[in-house]
Amino acid sequence: MVRDIDPRLLRYFVAVAQELHFGRAAASLFVAQQALSRDIARLERQLGKRLFVRSTRRVSLTTEAERLLPRAIELIALHDRMLDEVRGTDRPLLVDVIRDRSTPMRILTLARSLAPNTALEGRYHGGLGAALRELIAHRLDVAFGRTNGVPMPIPDDLTRRLVRLEPLGLLVPDEHPLAQQAAIPMTAIRGRTIDTSAGNPEAPEWVDLGEHLVTEHGGNVAPDHHPGMAAVAAAGPEETAHHLRATDWPILTMLETAAVPGATAG
Repeated sequence: MVRDIDPRLLRYFVAVAQELHFGRAAASLFVAQQALSRDIARLERQLGKRLFVRSTRRVSLTTEAERLLPRAIELIALHDRMLDEVRGTDRPLLVDVIRDRSTPMRILTLARSLAPNTALEGRYHGGLGAALRELIAHRLDVAFGRTNGVPMPIPDDLTRRLVRLEPLGLLVPDEHPLAQQAAIPMTAIRGRTIDTSAGNPEAPEWVDLGEHLVTEHGGNVAPDHHPGMAAVAAAGPEETAHHLRATDWPILTMLETAAVPGATAG
């Protein structure tokens, strides 16, 4: 059995273990899925243990993989920290702002004005569900989002602070009956199908919140109706308007975002 393991193989293992999906893991690592599968097989040969059980529908961890995962995460974090200490820490502070015109983007803009001598760079991951793995791997320094509903535990060494309670509303076409109300009450959800961006793997915490709010108030959560919901959620106002009219479902959304042509949020 090999005594020395390439840290890259462990990084690949952690990505697949956290995603439980080879395609998404490959995308997050910027490698081809075939290459990722080949390297996971190489790691399994070196360890002499099977790490994943794959079927046509799902990927699951073996008992050996569950034991390896926390240690692999620790080792990768130590490896990255070592490199940072050797290379120096003069890189900019990397901040995930979810998307343009978001609360995190406004906070980043304010921080730049208050600390002009500090290098701050924004990144766009779509939600804490996507950014968390970057935080754990020390490839990101700050992220914003709702901690409930993320697909992995929040490490104890990550500092959390309540920044803001984000105002939410329903986005509807201008001619929709609800568009005439100054503020749409939660009772308006009852009996309606509401788009909560189901199927968006980049922001599972917001999907979880949307599903909870809609069902709690008697509404119906729209099914996973688009193969690329992450792309739709990150799209510009024109594409959002097209998606809204194509489905005819009100969209649960953050209120303080870019205006959508022919639509009203309230």
